[in-house]
Amino acid sequence: MSEIMYVLIAALAGVAVGGFITFVILDKVLKSKKEGILSEAAREGELLKERKVEEAKKVFNNMKNEHENAVRERNKKLQQAEDKIKSREREISQQQENFKRKEKELDQHKENLNKQLETTQRKQSELDKSNQKAITLLQEMAKMTADDAKAQLMEQLKEDARNAAAGQIQGIVDEAKLKANQEAKKIVIQTIQRTAVEHAVENSVSVFNIENDEIKGRIIGREGRNIRALEAATGVEIIVDDTPEAIVLSCFDPVRREIARLSLHQLVTDGRIHPARIEEVVAKVTKNINEEIVEIGKRTTIELGIHGMHSELVRMVGRMKYRSSYGQNLLQHSREVANLCATMASELGLNPKAAKRAGLLHDIGKVPDDESELPHAILGMKLAEKYGEKPDICNAIGAHHDEIEMKTLLSPIIQVCDAISGARPGARREVVEAYIQRLRDLENLALENNGVSKAFAIQAGRELRVMVEADRVSDEQADALAISLAAKIETEMTYPGQVRVTVIREKRAVGIAR
Repeated sequence: MSEIMYVLIAALAGVAVGGFITFVILDKVLKSKKEGILSEAAREGELLKERKVEEAKKVFNNMKNEHENAVRERNKKLQQAEDKIKSREREISQQQENFKRKEKELDQHKENLNKQLETTQRKQSELDKSNQKAITLLQEMAKMTADDAKAQLMEQLKEDARNAAAGQIQGIVDEAKLKANQEAKKIVIQTIQRTAVEHAVENSVSVFNIENDEIKGRIIGREGRNIRALEAATGVEIIVDDTPEAIVLSCFDPVRREIARLSLHQLVTDGRIHPARIEEVVAKVTKNINEEIVEIGKRTTIELGIHGMHSELVRMVGRMKYRSSYGQNLLQHSREVANLCATMASELGLNPKAAKRAGLLHDIGKVPDDESELPHAILGMKLAEKYGEKPDICNAIGAHHDEIEMKTLLSPIIQVCDAISGARPGARREVVEAYIQRLRDLENLALENNGVSKAFAIQAGRELRVMVEADRVSDEQADALAISLAAKIETEMTYPGQVRVTVIREKRAVGIAR
């Protein structure tokens, strides 16, 4: 037992000694490795530090070089600017020397002019004295003062000048008319020939045809309730008389008249005619007509190539289809004027699109939704301004009947083309009384002048022939009378187209043999 204990103690002692020795050896190995790692890290740190220093030196050198280059460039620019300033200073100095030299020359020239002026004044004084002596001598010889001679000479010169001027004016006017008429006729004829038009006649009544007179009783209704309901709904007077198979619709508003005609047609076709049905059909037809008006306006603007127009103006263009002026359909007239304006503007080198737009809208004041006391040209101009049309378009609309001043070349083109469209044969139907009164006014305007014996308005008022007394009116006065009468007609009368004034002076010598 004791031997085993000794062996165990010896084994444990050996293990302890071995462990201690192992610990000492490991500690020395770790210390040597640690020192190697630290020395390696120090060496790498030194290398990194040297590399960073080198990079910093390179960056510094680059920045230094760039700075030096920038400084050299700036110094160069400063030197150039300084050179320019010195050159400019030299030029200014040279100009100042030139100004001083010219100033001296001007002073010398002024002094010379003053001397010449004194000499001229002295000579003029001597000449005035000589003229006064000559005038005094002439007055003594002629026994007439200078004022009397001057007045007599002035009167003679006035008479000669008046006669010469009348002849000269007539020659100038004839030449100007010849050239102007040639150009104007060329442009107007080309414009008219390139525009196809139709004859259109509209009335204030429409005739609704029916198959038999039995339908009249159904339209009238019990105690007239149907016809009263129809008149109240449409605003049209319905005349049912003894005219066979016809009912007359009377109204000055063609839109309401068309609504009444179409409503009657639907009611008669359907067969149900009573107040409730009448109101329903009239409301439906009114809606359809309004849609058709807008569609007509859009189609018209598209066909004419007009874009960007306000929707209200487009609707008013559509309403023109149901409006007439002196028997001429307003939409057809406006389309015709638009095409004429575009053609004439192209011939004159103006904007044809603006001319066509103004021509289409020139009578827009005739189809407003509300009644107005303003002339249709002024009302149309205000509507165009309200819906965003350009100032030249508005001025052309307002000035085409001379209510306002024309401010652009577009305005007279609209006026001329409106007159061309209205003046062509078959375009309009004038009231007989107004036509006769216009002829009388033309003749009376000529008869008011002294020396006029007779005056005749011929060719439907397009020519005025004036007979003057040869003893009281000379040839020169006849020329002046024709010019003054034409000017009076332009300012005092309204007429389509143009009026030709012809003054006839005839000298008759009568001898009687007995």
